Amino acid sequence: MTTYIPKAGDLDRKWFVIDAKDQVLGKLAVKAADILTGKRKPTYTPFLDTGDHVIVINAGLVHLTGRKEDGKLYRRHSGFMGGLKTAAAGDVRKQHPTRLIEEAVRGMLPKTKLGKAMFGKLKVYAGDTHPHQAQKPVNVNVK
Repeated sequence: MTTYIPKAGDLDRKWFVIDAKDQVLGKLAVKAADILTGKRKPTYTPFLDTGDHVIVINAGLVHLTGRKEDGKLYRRHSGFMGGLKTAAAGDVRKQHPTRLIEEAVRGMLPKTKLGKAMFGKLKVYAGDTHPHQAQKPVNVNVK
C-alpha cells in the first residue's frame, strides 16, 4: 500500500472565520482543531501539515458550561521551586480573553513540531474585527 504525499502545489490553504460568541468552548475548539489539522480534506496526510488557517473572533464571549467559570483551573509553572501559579477560568478570561480558546485548541493538536506548525495557523481575537480581510475568509458555523 502506498501513501499519497501531496506536493507543495497541491496544497490549497483556505482561511476560515469562527465567531465564538455564545459558542461552547469545547465544541468550538474541536471544529478549529479539525480545520487546522486538515483531517476533513482528501489530501490529509498524518505526517504533513495539510490544514487550513483559522481566525476566531469574539473570544471573550465564549461560553463555558456548568461551573467551569469558577472551578476550571489554568496552571503554569515558572520552573523554579514553588513556582506553580493557578488561575480560574473567569480570571483568565478577564486578563487574557484569547487564552481560553488557544489552550483548548493547543490541547487537541499533536504535541510535536507538526503541532506547533498547525497552531501557528490559528489567529484568535478578543473583539469582532480582524486584520485578515485580504485573505477572503469563509464563515464557519459551529452548531
